[in-house]
Amino acid sequence: AIKKESLSVAQQQDLSMVMGVFNIKQHHARALLIHYRWNTDRLNDHLDRKGQDRMLMEAGVVLQENNRVVSSAGSKTPSRKKVTCMVCFEDFSPRATSAMDCGHFFCNDCWTGYFVAALDSGKKQIRCMEVKCPAICDEDVVLRLLSQRDHAAAERLRDFLLQSYVDDNSAVKWCPSVPHCGRAIRLAAADAEPLCEVECPCGISFCFRCAATTHSPCPCVMWERWEAKRRSEAENVKWMLVNTKNCPKCFKPIIKEEGCNLITCKCGQYFCWLCGGATGAAHTWTSIAGHSCNRFEEKEKKVVDNAKRQLRRYEHYYNRFQNHGVSCKAEREKLGPAVAESAKKLEAHDSILIKDASWLANAHRSLLLCRQVLTQSYVFAFYMFDGEETRTRPLEPGSLTMAQRQNLFEDYQQQVEGNVERLSELLGRDMIELPEEEIMQARQDAVNLVKVVETHCRKMYSCIQDELLPMLVEPMSIASYQPGGPSKAKELPA
Repeated sequence: AIKKESLSVAQQQDLSMVMGVFNIKQHHARALLIHYRWNTDRLNDHLDRKGQDRMLMEAGVVLQENNRVVSSAGSKTPSRKKVTCMVCFEDFSPRATSAMDCGHFFCNDCWTGYFVAALDSGKKQIRCMEVKCPAICDEDVVLRLLSQRDHAAAERLRDFLLQSYVDDNSAVKWCPSVPHCGRAIRLAAADAEPLCEVECPCGISFCFRCAATTHSPCPCVMWERWEAKRRSEAENVKWMLVNTKNCPKCFKPIIKEEGCNLITCKCGQYFCWLCGGATGAAHTWTSIAGHSCNRFEEKEKKVVDNAKRQLRRYEHYYNRFQNHGVSCKAEREKLGPAVAESAKKLEAHDSILIKDASWLANAHRSLLLCRQVLTQSYVFAFYMFDGEETRTRPLEPGSLTMAQRQNLFEDYQQQVEGNVERLSELLGRDMIELPEEEIMQARQDAVNLVKVVETHCRKMYSCIQDELLPMLVEPMSIASYQPGGPSKAKELPA
């Protein structure tokens, strides 16, 4: 975890390493690192395969040859007292002009105006003004010229250069906390896998790949679709399609709770509930005068039946997702303090064996983690087993059918669900009121339940990774199962 004031320290570590390896200046090292998204492992790998010259060229790094500076026309700097800027075509003294590593000379005013325009367009890396020149401008020269005319622009560039360590770095992400805690999270080199879940010191846990709240074992793509679905009105529209008819005159939706099929709208229009067509007022209990709609269109029936099926299916998964989410919140906000109080009382107990109450905190932490896994598993199931929204590959001969894979997943899910509920019930007991032997038995039961529920969570993850995700046409993956919860980030010293 890197606070904003520590970003320069973290950034300088990588810059110094690259400057030493390539024997180049700091702005060259920054250009190289931004090109490779600050991935030093990838940079070292490409150095072996491509060589230094090719890597520098691809990153827009131009080195001065024997410290020789050439003019924009390609010749050595003239010895005369005046130099012509090839942008404004005015003559200036050499002191009023500047050159970049590529050797292109322009007057300081033109350079400064160009830099300000580049910053206004959001560029972090500014290339030389010369047409088709790929060279990255020396940031020291840029900052010097900006500071002379526009201090605010110079500060913006400093912020851009600092934040590029996060914004252009595949191994660093800003913590998504609101309000923002001011930290960025950097993966350790040994764990530089963007698909993982991490916990910031501020307490926020998130998926490192998409920066959304932790959602494993649901892939990022499915989670994004689910969140969009929850925010949209699509399900309300489906419900209205199934349960209401629009008046043929004023088009207001109407729901029929009882009575015959002749409907009278508030606007005065009569219509048939079966087909929605306008009719007169004369009717009996079984028919409407002058109206017939006994020939129901198969196409319309299919649309209505499909809408009903999709709605009921969504309700099934959403209700379970919602119920487990509510349970998780209650177990965190209400059960958590109660468990902590029980642990405190047990630690004051006379018995040496009972004094160790760490099992209570371990069991509660496992309960919350497994409850979250269970909650998000219903989102995965909603999309995974819906052939209309998720396309799958053809099955190989002799392999498990989709129905068999679904049954295997749901068996593990059911085992997790049952044991999570047992663990929640056990932790809800007032331990201090129990006899000593029952406290010891409760501890053993809690330890066993934690092992069982974590085992089934791990099996459910394996089923998803090995049996289900490989079947998808659209490649997807999930973060590995972490029984201890998301990896906790440590503060980087300033």
